[in-house]
Amino acid sequence: MQKNYNYKRRKLYLPEYGRHIQEMVDSLLLIDDRRERNRQARAVIAVMGNLNPLLRDTADFTHKLWDHLFIMSDFQLDVDSPYPRPTRQQLTTAPRRMVYSTGGITYKHYGKYVERMIRKLTMEKDACAVTRAVDNLARYMRTKSYEYNQEHPSNEVIIKDLRKMSDNEIQIDEIALTNIRNDYKQLHSGHIAKGQKGTKGTARQQQKNRNQHVARNFGNKNGGTRHNSSK
Repeated sequence: MQKNYNYKRRKLYLPEYGRHIQEMVDSLLLIDDRRERNRQARAVIAVMGNLNPLLRDTADFTHKLWDHLFIMSDFQLDVDSPYPRPTRQQLTTAPRRMVYSTGGITYKHYGKYVERMIRKLTMEKDACAVTRAVDNLARYMRTKSYEYNQEHPSNEVIIKDLRKMSDNEIQIDEIALTNIRNDYKQLHSGHIAKGQKGTKGTARQQQKNRNQHVARNFGNKNGGTRHNSSK
């Protein structure tokens, strides 16, 4: 018995249709009568459409099937198609290269919008508005720096980065930023401590509820009365 493995066969152009449909397309190339070839081609299109019956009657899907028919015939099939015939060049032409922004980001862990906001602040005339914005940016920068480095950034690092991104055009209140740093650490440590305390309290309450449930069941089994062992 001679075995016929797929890896020994010709490679399929569109494997999703299977080898049987590929053989049907190959048989179309052997039909000399053009009228019969057109009829058989429409029959093959109908079989291909049966693989996705929900999309078979849509115009775009029918166009796609005819394109696939020509692809599986290696663009050698000569039939009357209701749609323009695709060419090999259309499918093998590389797409046009997309143009990406060439502007680099100084600090990728902060993101480009932080730099844009700092540039906008250099043109702001209201000193109070600049101070509030810098405070909020410093908080955000601490958060992103911690996510990136997995350690709390020092106050000097935040001030240095702010000055570099603003080209030393923004007046920075170092004392205020130091207070923000302390608030930031207290906020995060407070959440952790509170979560741990809440976990212990919940476990203690659950154990208490279980003890009360066991005591009630024990009392019910003994007729709901308690007996004093000293009597």
